[in-house]
Amino acid sequence: MVNGDSLGAGRYAPSPSGPLHLGNLRTAILAWLFARSSDRDFLLRIEDLDRVRAGAEQLQLKELADLGLTFDGPVIRQHERLDSYLKVVDQLRAQGLVYECFCSRKDILEAGSAPHAAPGAYPGTCRELTEKQRAEKALERPAALRLRSKVSSFTITDQLHGEYSGLVDDFVLLRNDGTPAYNLAVVVDDGQSGVDQVVRGDDLLTSSPRQAYLASLLDLPIPSYAHVPLALNTDGKRLAKRDGSVTLEDLSERGINPAQVRELLLESLGLPAESLDAALRAFDPAQLPREPWIVRPEEIVQQLMPNASHNG
Repeated sequence: MVNGDSLGAGRYAPSPSGPLHLGNLRTAILAWLFARSSDRDFLLRIEDLDRVRAGAEQLQLKELADLGLTFDGPVIRQHERLDSYLKVVDQLRAQGLVYECFCSRKDILEAGSAPHAAPGAYPGTCRELTEKQRAEKALERPAALRLRSKVSSFTITDQLHGEYSGLVDDFVLLRNDGTPAYNLAVVVDDGQSGVDQVVRGDDLLTSSPRQAYLASLLDLPIPSYAHVPLALNTDGKRLAKRDGSVTLEDLSERGINPAQVRELLLESLGLPAESLDAALRAFDPAQLPREPWIVRPEEIVQQLMPNASHNG
């Protein structure tokens, strides 16, 4: 799947829950720039184990193509890889690194509020249950499967953030409905598809130590990370459809075409806006903005609409 002449691969991995907004598209461009500037292949993975909206994958593929982004190899879809995840869980189970957990979200929240609990960490409630206790609890609710972690923290190196040490707890591998959890699927996918560069929003920085630790347990390479600033609305929150005029479809209805949107996104990164190739020639991760990009949709529309007829 990965070009033998390249270092490995980068990837973009959207969830098919709806149209990609300006923040998603900006991160996709950044992931493309990081991969192409380092002579890596660039893969597209559809993370469809969870939220899936009918037609969203096809729409997202069109949006990315409309921006001019190119990918290598076939599209990877998580729902087609369930056997791979289950085999890895069996591998970990054989090493004594998996246990059943019967806690509800409420149980975890209440236990997590105890004075001794590390913020955000699973407190290990089900870690040492006896066989009898597990059998009794299994009558009440199905079990999730958790990793029996041997560390409480792990350190990664990020191109933009430097060394980052974060929490590693007994995180979920399989949810109690049998669905592979994000932290499992992303590690298996990256490792098995040759991805050695992960570029994504910096809201996911805190999950990287868990994923890197799991990769180390599976003898998979730990990727090079670059967690990039998000696009936020004027309230400092992540962009959402309710912010209005933040998708290619919204902006198209206002007479603004994808080429103009691409120019806007490249300008927001301080890069030449005339083309992706020009941006690639000038790309230097050290020069990227480190603060969030605040999106003001109406200002964007006012800025771009006068030129709408000139860039078709």
